[in-house]
Amino acid sequence: MNTPQAAPFHSGFAALVGRPNVGKSTLLNALVGEKLSIVTPRPQTTRHRILGIANLPGAQIAFLDTPGLHREGRRALNKAMNRTAAAALDEADLVVLVVEAPKWEAGDELALTRIARAGRPAIAAVNKIDRVRPRERLLPYLARLAGRHQFLAIVPVSALKQDNVADLRATIAAHLPVSPALFPAGEVTDRGSSFRIAELIREQLTLELNQEVPYGIAVEVERLGDEPDGQLAVDAAIWVDREGQKPIVIGARGARLKRVGRAARLAVNELLGRRVHLNLWVKVRENWADNARALRQLGVE
Repeated sequence: MNTPQAAPFHSGFAALVGRPNVGKSTLLNALVGEKLSIVTPRPQTTRHRILGIANLPGAQIAFLDTPGLHREGRRALNKAMNRTAAAALDEADLVVLVVEAPKWEAGDELALTRIARAGRPAIAAVNKIDRVRPRERLLPYLARLAGRHQFLAIVPVSALKQDNVADLRATIAAHLPVSPALFPAGEVTDRGSSFRIAELIREQLTLELNQEVPYGIAVEVERLGDEPDGQLAVDAAIWVDREGQKPIVIGARGARLKRVGRAARLAVNELLGRRVHLNLWVKVRENWADNARALRQLGVE
């Protein structure tokens, strides 16, 4: 009597790639089941490569959330973000092109061109299907998408509503190489507490400031330390790239900075599962977004 063979284990890197604001970060969080990437309505919120690990019964997927691919502006920050996205393409075993139903824009074409140039196998994740009414409107869009590239699969999803996310996860896992797990069981990301805290602060700043301080904000955690009462003390610098932006971030009588601090503290409490004492300072580093050395110091590249 033959003993049944165990199904092969699949493991590898899957890069989430697409134009800005298609929902890649929301999708990463849904696929992993934990908030790893910050999410705001503003394009280009994601600046870094974010690793998120999903452990399944027969697979381990190392997702790479990337900055939205876009036509390079003149700022060093934009160029660094595009290099980060391109590097993730080179690292990936599989690419997931994330698009927003039922749209196809120049940025989608740019992302698909980069994928084709990289020569990586690709799956298309058609996000935000919850906004398409009636649902039958998706069918011609999916047909046109299938004609644009030889995708291994096209999976409609709603990252926000968690619709079909499990199916997308299973589809990705099935197309990864047969390989043992790349990361220890239980590991969810390679990012440490300082980075994740800084990102949560930047998320609240982006939500609060909206259009007032375009992309001249960066956050750097300068100190983490335990206090006698058991709280974690966090000292963080909010960097702006012009002196005139400092009072905008602080607000009248410090009201805006207090709101940001309160919301960020609650988010960090939830992340770490402990009480946090958060101190924020607004500092000026002239034109940091155009300074390669400053970008390296702030961890953007």
